[in-house]
Amino acid sequence: MQIKSNIFEVKEYNLAGNLETIVAGGRNLFDKLPEAFSGVKKVGVIGWGSQGPAQAQNLKESLEGTDITVSVGLRKNSSSFHEAEKAGFSEQDGTLGEMFDVIAESDLAIILISDAAVAKLYPQIFNALKPGATLGLSHGFLIGYLQNTHYSIRDDINIIAMCPKGMGPSVRRLYEQGKTQNGAGINSSIGVYQDVNGKATDYALAWAIACGAPFVFPTTMEMEYRSDIFGERGVLLGGVHGIIEVLYRHYTDNGMDKEEAFRRTAESITGPISKTISTEGMNKVYDNFDAKDKETFENAYNAAYLPLFDILMEIYEEVESGNEIRSVVMAGARHDRLPMGKIDGTPLWEVGKKVRAERDQHQEIIDPTTAGVYIACIMAQVDVLAEKGHAYSEIVNESIIEAVDSLNPYMHFKGVSHMVDNCSTTARLGSRKWAPRFDYNLMQQTVPYIHQKTLANAPFEKFKTHPVHQALATCSTLRPSVDISVVA
Repeated sequence: MQIKSNIFEVKEYNLAGNLETIVAGGRNLFDKLPEAFSGVKKVGVIGWGSQGPAQAQNLKESLEGTDITVSVGLRKNSSSFHEAEKAGFSEQDGTLGEMFDVIAESDLAIILISDAAVAKLYPQIFNALKPGATLGLSHGFLIGYLQNTHYSIRDDINIIAMCPKGMGPSVRRLYEQGKTQNGAGINSSIGVYQDVNGKATDYALAWAIACGAPFVFPTTMEMEYRSDIFGERGVLLGGVHGIIEVLYRHYTDNGMDKEEAFRRTAESITGPISKTISTEGMNKVYDNFDAKDKETFENAYNAAYLPLFDILMEIYEEVESGNEIRSVVMAGARHDRLPMGKIDGTPLWEVGKKVRAERDQHQEIIDPTTAGVYIACIMAQVDVLAEKGHAYSEIVNESIIEAVDSLNPYMHFKGVSHMVDNCSTTARLGSRKWAPRFDYNLMQQTVPYIHQKTLANAPFEKFKTHPVHQALATCSTLRPSVDISVVA
């Protein structure tokens, strides 16, 4: 995929044999924002959920001193008005108002309400946009929904996406750290669905840079929503949750102490495994084992890969077909009567509270069985995305970097719910729906064979030389200078 810009410097990188273009952000580029936002005088940020507060405040501060104003649009009588006012937006100065009024006044309207709400309100959103305006999305869900409903989109507006690879609170906190530490921020991808004035790409780049992205990767709206919705149901959220549940039971069923089982599952994945992958790559996890543990890793990897690939291919095709999108919309309609339940009610998460409180008394453990199953899940997800035509920058970000750098730290800090329930409603629904499937498939098809000796032509034979390792190594040089910010 290629980014072309006459304003920002674009560099080429070789990712697994494919040339991809990436733009480096930074506060040194803020003086280029007015030129990049040519024709934009008012930016409207609609919604005050996870991304809304972060993007509204970051944009406002980055554009301070220019003739571009940033306003927040909320539902009439929204309880978030007070929060937006505390963040410096005001009805009196015209920077806070009813959502459709703000959309109508904006040259760039950034829609950050929930996916289910977007699916319900999109006719009003499109009707409110003035001709020549730009619709901004931080997720391609709406495009996927409209393609599946065969809705005819207006052809007199730009449609762009800027998708941070982390939660809204971290987008804000790392932006603030970036005021004193260069390179702090959350990497983002951008996509252009419709460009009516030839400026859409630069608008998306300016939006990403103004929100603090250290590096910006290209995608398309279709590929973004597929990889994003798929990824969070896969290894990022649902997959890792299911893996921990099934392995914890496997270990305790075979006589392991409960606290030790937690250390060898959740703690192993979110602690030393994630740290090693983040800084040295997946091969290093394997290379650090002795010969006996390498064999254990290989056996677990081989037992897990195909059952995981099976589920992940099903998830991808459910997203691709529109089934998963429809599922999210239907779930949103049920929420008033049937809200989402807890996901940390099994005994292992109670055990986890004690283990986390006593971390300084125990050495970190990389369990080879856990590592084999977890990395098999990453690799199966990588292979599904590659088979479906995704670029390696997107594959690496949606399968590896976002997991080990952005999401697993939240689980490490305070458990699975703290990770999942700080994400979007779409992600929370997907994790709850698919984690039990990972648990079930692994229990039935992996655990009975998890310690069997490696067979010829087993999946692990492709692991050591897989092209994703080179792509990850390159993308790791483009990681932010400050680790994800995690709070209670």
